[in-house]
Amino acid sequence: MSYTKKELIRAKELMSTDLHFIDGMATAAEAAELMRLKNTDTLLVHKRNENDAFGIVSVQDLVTKVILPERAPLSVNVYELMTKPIISVPADMDVRYVVRLMVRVGIRRAPVEENGAYIGMISLSSLILDGGLF
Repeated sequence: MSYTKKELIRAKELMSTDLHFIDGMATAAEAAELMRLKNTDTLLVHKRNENDAFGIVSVQDLVTKVILPERAPLSVNVYELMTKPIISVPADMDVRYVVRLMVRVGIRRAPVEENGAYIGMISLSSLILDGGLF
């Protein structure tokens, strides 16, 4: 069986447009509740000021940095858990390059950026399940 080169598929074609934000001062318990309400496993963390960078917090962060070490979710702030700065991908980037980037830097999801703003989120699972690569 030979692999045939598919047409160009851009990140913005497979991204989810549901972006959810949280303040870095929110607690881990508040982040978990917002994830439940919005049915998402990732939240973007607002910048504190114009010179700051966005952050990202995921369910995996809650598990590995709060639940497993048995920290109290009400006493842990999101800024203690988040990854910052975030690695984002351009909206017009070919999904094959998106996958390479994400695997090389060890991330499972990334915001999609266009004209200096985040417009969506792309994940490794969406690249496979939504037909981007196969």
